[in-house]
This record gives sequence, C-alpha cells and structure tokens, in this order.
Amino acid sequence: MNDVNDKKVLVVGMGRSGKAAAMALEKAGAKISVQDSKTEDTMDPQLLSFLKSAGYELYLGKVPDDMTQFDMVVLSPGVPTSLEFIREAQQAGVEITGELEMAYRLGKGRYIAITGTNGKTTTTSLVGEIFAAAVPSSYVVGNIGVAVITKAIEAEDDSVLVTECSSFQLETVSTFRPEVSAILNLTPDHLNRHGDMAGYGRAKANIFMNQTEDQYCVLNYDDKQCFALGKTTRARIVPFSRLEELEFGAFVKDGRIVIRNEEGEIIDFCGTDQLKIPGSHNLENALAACAIAYFAGVNPDVIAGVLTKFAGVEHRIELCAQINGVRYVNDSKGTNPDAAIKAIEAMRENIILIAGGYDKGSSYDEFVAAFEGRVKALVLLGVTAPKIREQALAAGFTNIYMCSDMAECVKTSHEIAVEGDVVLLSPACASWDMYSSFEDRGKDFKECVAELER
Repeated sequence: MNDVNDKKVLVVGMGRSGKAAAMALEKAGAKISVQDSKTEDTMDPQLLSFLKSAGYELYLGKVPDDMTQFDMVVLSPGVPTSLEFIREAQQAGVEITGELEMAYRLGKGRYIAITGTNGKTTTTSLVGEIFAAAVPSSYVVGNIGVAVITKAIEAEDDSVLVTECSSFQLETVSTFRPEVSAILNLTPDHLNRHGDMAGYGRAKANIFMNQTEDQYCVLNYDDKQCFALGKTTRARIVPFSRLEELEFGAFVKDGRIVIRNEEGEIIDFCGTDQLKIPGSHNLENALAACAIAYFAGVNPDVIAGVLTKFAGVEHRIELCAQINGVRYVNDSKGTNPDAAIKAIEAMRENIILIAGGYDKGSSYDEFVAAFEGRVKALVLLGVTAPKIREQALAAGFTNIYMCSDMAECVKTSHEIAVEGDVVLLSPACASWDMYSSFEDRGKDFKECVAELER
C-alpha cells in the first residue's frame, strides 16, 4: 500500500523514528494520531510542543478506546507487537507496520541492508564510507541513529541507503526488499522480546524474505546458526569466512582479504594487518563489508582504499584516553554478552572490566568464562549487577566491585589500575535501566574518564 493519502494512521512511540515517521506520513497526506506511554508531564517539553503544534490527535499515557478507527498502525522499533491494543488492531484487520517499511514504500533509492547480533554498526559505517567514496548520493541510516524515512523521502532513484536493521525493525516489514542484504552473526539477544532463538532468527531472516534470484544475501559461513537462515532465501548467497577458503565469497588467503567471484576469479583487497580496527570480529566485519560492496557493484580499488583507512566507530572498542600508562576503552555498544566477549578478546589481558545494565534475559556464563587469563577485576553497575556477580562467583571469579553509577565505576577502576592495564567499558547489557541509549552511556563513561585528567 504505497498510497497513504487520507488514511488514518496511528504512530506508536515518539522516539527518533516515530517522530520522523509521523512527519513523513503527514507530508504524504495521512491523518496522524500519536500514542506514547509517556504522559504530558513526563514527555520532553520540546517534543510535546512539536506534537501539539502539528495538530496530531494525541494519546499520551493512554491508548485509543477503538483501534478499528485506524487504517494503519506504525510502530517504533522499541514497541512490542504483543501489546494488547496492537493485537486488538491486528485482529480487526488494521495493518501493523513500522518506520523501515514505510520508508521503503514512500521513498526512493537502492537499499543495502545489514543486520546481525553484533558488528552491525561497525559494518554499516564501513560500508557507508565505501559507498560515500563510490556514488554521488548515499546515506547511512536505520538503527545506527538516522531514521530511514527522513533520508528515503529525500533520496533519488539512484541514491543508496546503507541501512542498519535491528530485529525490532525487521519484525514489521512486509514488502521491504534490499538489493544486497547481510546477516553478520546470530547469538542470543533480545530473547525477552522474541521469546527464543528461533523467534529471533525469524525476525532477522525478514531482511531477505522479499529478495529475488538476481539479488545477493551475504551470510557468515563460520556461524552455522546464522548461515542456516539462508535456506529460506531466493537471493544468491554470498558466504564470508575468517576461517576457511571458499569456492565462492569473501575469505582470508595468505593473510589477505580476498573475494572469489562467480567466474572463479580471485580479487585481492588488502592485508589483514592493514586494517585499523582491532580484533577477529572486526576482520569478519571487514570481510562482510567487502562482500556487500563488491556484489553491489563497487569498484574493488575503492573498497580497498576505504578498508585500509577506516578507524572504527564511536562507542565500539574506542580508545578514549591513556592515563599513567592505563588505557581507557569505550565499548558501550557491547550490549549483549557475545559483543562484550569479542571486546575482551580484542583487548587480550590485564583488563579491568566495567559491565552491567538492563537485563534482556541473557545468560552470562560464557561471558564470565571469557575472563580467564584476561580480566583481572570486574566492576559492576545497573540492574543486572547482582545476576552477573552471582554467575561470576559461581565460576570462581571473586575480584568484584559493586558500584552505583558510572562515576563510581570509573573512580574505582582508576584506583585499582596499574600501568599496562586496560579499563574496558563493555557492559554485556543494554543501557535502558540508567540511560536512554548506549550512546549516552558511552558519553558518560568518556566524561568520567576526562574528569580523571583534570
């Protein structure tokens, strides 16, 4: 349904994407109502002023009595489809969709779509820089922080939208069809939302459900659970592997990042030692980015040039200070145990680890197991602090400090650190118990570290 003119649309959730969706849908002729769990008293005053001045019908701190009055409900990514009033609308035949789907319908441009449990932001940023060097008009959008719809309605037919897609965004797509899709990996995350790994995997697989035989799907060959998702796609699967030489796809050969294409030709990009982003997980991200860009038609020389210059992204294994021989590393983007394990492995040893936050239903057994020979002290905060402490103690790890906020975490870490240590913020949890986003958490960490130098 591309035409929303005169349709009555309820936009649920007034975060960044919800606000952008409401504005774009209104511009397309829809009659907008807005629902948010926040009341007028608790909503940001500037947002409230905007909503009132826009003339939208507002349901703040409450839900509409009659959901059948709407032609469509557009959910923000953080809003579960299982809410009672959403299910009521769905049962009444009201279309339930999301901002990503509406961007695809209302806007223009070619889509490159990237998902996975970990590495999405780094890979999307890297692919975005490759396309910025390759095409006149490209945008980096989605879960990375820019609502897709804001750029989709500005885009031209030949624009490229490099889109980071979360499982929440993918839950509500129906016609979305990227030219190249990618699933980087699949490990437990958001199980409180998706129920189990099967439900989580189904949401991720929506990224390629509409692709055709002449399009490409890039999958991690080394992650068998991830690679198995490709059984249901019609797109041409492009595997990437850090561990094995492939007959087709991206892999490492003699210390070089290469692709073997459909003609069997080997294309060489760069040495693995030329990458500026540390860790084996970032080698996987680089392999995926090469495959995505190459099979989207980008010149290999352009890809190679960007690969060797890309220095990473904020909040992902970001060195933010070195004080008295101690490195302070911000990995606030490590919002699940597997992501934090990758950061621990990248730092290797002498780590004072700051962890804890909002509980997404994860187990921390493998996270704690990764401490051996690497983590010398564990500094905990947030709702999950007691749970992680309990699992660490059960595994025999006892050097644990419990803190009330980030300032206390950084102060405690500073006091126990000696020259050669790494103070690593890699929480293994979401930020929502104490912060509005992982970005805010990472900024707080960096500000607290900066205070140490004053």
